[in-house]
Amino acid sequence: MAKVLTAPVAAPATEYAKRRSWLSRNFRSLILPRIFLVAMSFVFILPFYWMFATALKTNADLSAYPPSFWPTDARWSNFHDAVNVFPFWRFLRNTMIITILSIIGSAISNPIVAYGFSRINWPGRDKVFFLVLATVFVPFPVLIIALFDIFARLGWINTFWPLVVPLFFGNAFWIFLMRQFFMQISQEVSDAARLDGANEFQILFKIIMPQSLPALSAVCLFAGLHAWNDFLGPMIYLQDESKYTLAIGLTFFESQSTYDIQFNLLMAASALVVLPVVVAFLLFQRVFVEGVTLGSLK
Repeated sequence: MAKVLTAPVAAPATEYAKRRSWLSRNFRSLILPRIFLVAMSFVFILPFYWMFATALKTNADLSAYPPSFWPTDARWSNFHDAVNVFPFWRFLRNTMIITILSIIGSAISNPIVAYGFSRINWPGRDKVFFLVLATVFVPFPVLIIALFDIFARLGWINTFWPLVVPLFFGNAFWIFLMRQFFMQISQEVSDAARLDGANEFQILFKIIMPQSLPALSAVCLFAGLHAWNDFLGPMIYLQDESKYTLAIGLTFFESQSTYDIQFNLLMAASALVVLPVVVAFLLFQRVFVEGVTLGSLK
């Protein structure tokens, strides 16, 4: 009996058609946005890359034209030379003190105020909250003279108190952020705790706060970044050079005639100042995003 031979079946064209259809269907919704985000990420990363590359350049590389995108001979000693131009370690200590106290004050005050605006019903609560929220739109330069006069009468000029104490009384935007997060927690939980005899502070610290760690972490991160990067506040209230922060310390490069503003050293010092901020954001990025986004789902 003769054996019938069949020709090998080619790969079905339907598989290729399916892939092409999926690509055309998802190009605008999936692929194109990712291409745009990657391109924008390079735009945002470029200043950091240029700062780091300039920090490693020699004086010859700085004077070269056109400027190179990477140093011909990386000079890591620029970082050591940069911290010797101004009292880096003293300014770092001052900045750390202000930052830590600001984080502590924000972690204490904002949850308490936000709890009062979100979990306790009292007459005129919403109107007072809108009044507090309206202070977000008041620019800080408008308040400089009044605040300086108040702190001068208290004898706080040339101290850290004007930079730290206001954060122990809350920040309008951070109060709003935590209030929105608190309002997502079921009110029945608080009512059940009150029936069991718990007071408001016990409800806040034992029930509400353990469920609000992402929002609290975001507030602490905001407060830390604000204190670390603040330039105008220390410039106004601090008059003694021994109390300056790192943000002010970078201006010392303009007054050092021996260095004549060597931009490689300036960028090296700037990189050392920016590095803790970048590391903190990378470590707490997930918590930061959760604290900001979850509070907007209400």
